[in-house]
Amino acid sequence: QVQLVESGGGLVQAGGSLRLSCAASGRAFTSGTIGWFRQPPGKEREFVSALNLSDGSTHYGDFVKGRFTIFRDNAKNTVSLQMNSLKPEDTAVYYCAASVRSFISVLDTTPQRYPYWGQGTQVTVSS
Repeated sequence: QVQLVESGGGLVQAGGSLRLSCAASGRAFTSGTIGWFRQPPGKEREFVSALNLSDGSTHYGDFVKGRFTIFRDNAKNTVSLQMNSLKPEDTAVYYCAASVRSFISVLDTTPQRYPYWGQGTQVTVSS
């Protein structure tokens, strides 16, 4: 069982930045794929970004357009999502997800492919 804990959400003005972090309770991120998803109010969960821990490959949703960066912080044993130039439409609950045993390509944006999920962290961007 893998327990994921997100942190770093909050309220920010449009154009601002936030860094979300995902930690695995009681274990280190050693292999597998870590994904970030978000669910805006009244909408379905959508893919934001993914990182393959073995080869470092990454992928981003089309709406990111160079504003977000996913990376591994070995010192903190987290996978973080740096979000810059935030827009009001980025307002959502952001979730960290992981697959540590079954291979998931970072290009696979299907939420159902990930077996482990965090509880989510709210990001609100004011205009």
